[in-house]
Amino acid sequence: MRKVVLFVHVSLDGFVAGPNGELNWISYDQDLMNAADEIVKTVGSPIYGRVTYQMMESYWPTVLNDLESTQHDIDHANWIEDVEKIVISKSLKEVQWNRTTLINENIAEEIGKLKQQPGKDLVIFGSPSIAHTFMDLDLIDEYRLTVSPIVLGTGTRLFQEDKATKRLNLLSSKVLPSGVLVLHYEAKKE
Repeated sequence: MRKVVLFVHVSLDGFVAGPNGELNWISYDQDLMNAADEIVKTVGSPIYGRVTYQMMESYWPTVLNDLESTQHDIDHANWIEDVEKIVISKSLKEVQWNRTTLINENIAEEIGKLKQQPGKDLVIFGSPSIAHTFMDLDLIDEYRLTVSPIVLGTGTRLFQEDKATKRLNLLSSKVLPSGVLVLHYEAKKE
């Protein structure tokens, strides 16, 4: 059975985006890219919310025609073009990007069906609103977090206030030379 995994960059004080959605606080260096690449190897289908999906859809196809693209970016662009993508959105009525499935209702039921299919894991990339929805529905099996050594003070929280306690079991941890913590947890099912 496939797992639902949340992969997200988070600040030391628990924010996944600045107050205006900015992500420029993430110290994305070669070590962090290597850590992210290891997670991508486990992905059968990326899961995006509408905002992240539209950002990915507008960027990655352009990489293949950009003469300035690195080989790493070209390889990732080819991967993302070929992989089966999942979008969770109530506002989108259709998706245009090839190999994309849109789920806009019965999320728990539809994700349950996808988990039963053979293959690699279903991984939420960022998409904090989808992460919150999946947490509320108790759909996340594992958390893959990169914790940056920065305090943002405000922005979009990973874990919302006034929510039920979530108990996690640490599977692995690693400290990158930049001070970023790479943490891998499994959710304990109550």
